[in-house]
Amino acid sequence: MKINIIGGGLAGSEAALYLANRGYKVDLYDIKGKSFTPAHHNPNYAEIVCSNSFKSEDPTSASGILKQELLSLGSTLLKVAYDVKVPSGGALAVDREQFASKITELIKSNSNITLHTEDVGEFEADAITIVATGPLSTDNMCKALSNVIGSDFLYFFDAAAPIIDADSINTDIAFMQGRYDKGGADYLNCPMTKEQYLKFYNELINAEGVTLKDFENKKVFESCMPIEVMARRGEDAIRFGPLKPVGLMDKRTNIKPYAVVQLRKENVEANMFNMVGFQTNLIFPEQKRVFRLIPGLENAEFLRYGVMHRNNFINFPKVCDVFSRLKANNNIFIAGQLSGVEGYVESIASGLYCAINVANMLSNKPLIKLSNHTIIGGLYEYLINANTEHFQPINANLGILAPIEMRDKQKRNVLYAERSKEEIKKYIN
Repeated sequence: MKINIIGGGLAGSEAALYLANRGYKVDLYDIKGKSFTPAHHNPNYAEIVCSNSFKSEDPTSASGILKQELLSLGSTLLKVAYDVKVPSGGALAVDREQFASKITELIKSNSNITLHTEDVGEFEADAITIVATGPLSTDNMCKALSNVIGSDFLYFFDAAAPIIDADSINTDIAFMQGRYDKGGADYLNCPMTKEQYLKFYNELINAEGVTLKDFENKKVFESCMPIEVMARRGEDAIRFGPLKPVGLMDKRTNIKPYAVVQLRKENVEANMFNMVGFQTNLIFPEQKRVFRLIPGLENAEFLRYGVMHRNNFINFPKVCDVFSRLKANNNIFIAGQLSGVEGYVESIASGLYCAINVANMLSNKPLIKLSNHTIIGGLYEYLINANTEHFQPINANLGILAPIEMRDKQKRNVLYAERSKEEIKKYIN
């Protein structure tokens, strides 16, 4: 039976490589080569749009446990992520250009993958299809899915942070340090006094944003909230959020900053820095004006301004089963952010999960359903059981795991990680 994968992002690329590496013939469709979505510009597959961070490597964190699950299950994309890693404290951050380039090379050199530059608008009846078109699915794909599931998409608004030329950062002010000196001095920190912070804060909350057209209901996903939206929640909202100075000390002055803006390396060469937590929908001139009020960034040159765009996702618990197949057509799997998982590693996990079940389906083996003793299983437990009236996307977190009753949080998290390893080992065996 033919296998179609629609979408060459993180989920689609992972699914295509998993199946192709196991001998299955795959047709991979993507619009790149003819056009781009509003958020994409790289012609390569597996493009990373927002932050270049794959989040924490702490083996007892939800993100760390998920990474271990993926490596154990044979994730190609996560292996490549480690190959192009850039220093980022306790997080896994990647050189996004190298990452997309390497994944694209693996896809193009795989004889089991046939590439198509096409905006797919209908599903082949005699094919198994993985739809991984992401949060900016084309109108054609949205219509094709709506024809099958018979309901509208849900959506939220997502935002990306600016990237700054390293040479334009004033390192007489900005200093290198990780929080609590953990993981090495991998972040540039722009310290603020109270007076500097309040001036920046007031300009930020009053700055002009982009007018969002065509959408009346502006839903913002909490984990990717524009910095100006968060700031309007209160004077200290961002100072206890992305600008929190906890665990940081400017050793040149021995003064603890009132607030700190952190910059993370965007690539291996460290000639570009990402403004951590500064997803924004401000118009470009306002970004330049307001963000240059940050000490150390007074002459900042912006290689990419922050942008905001609509993200599509389906009402998963209403239209999908636990194997990520559409209830209306169990030959169609939904992977990636379109399904309601949020985050890079979560999208990779979703693509891998669908690919494993496609392989099992074609080899007449039972489809897998990992339990919520694993992060992957916990994600799908959430997706399948969520309230259909108020469904929202979700990141990996320890709250989706079956609870272990223990007062000591650190010991409990270690047990979560150990239990996940055993569960994945059982599946592999």
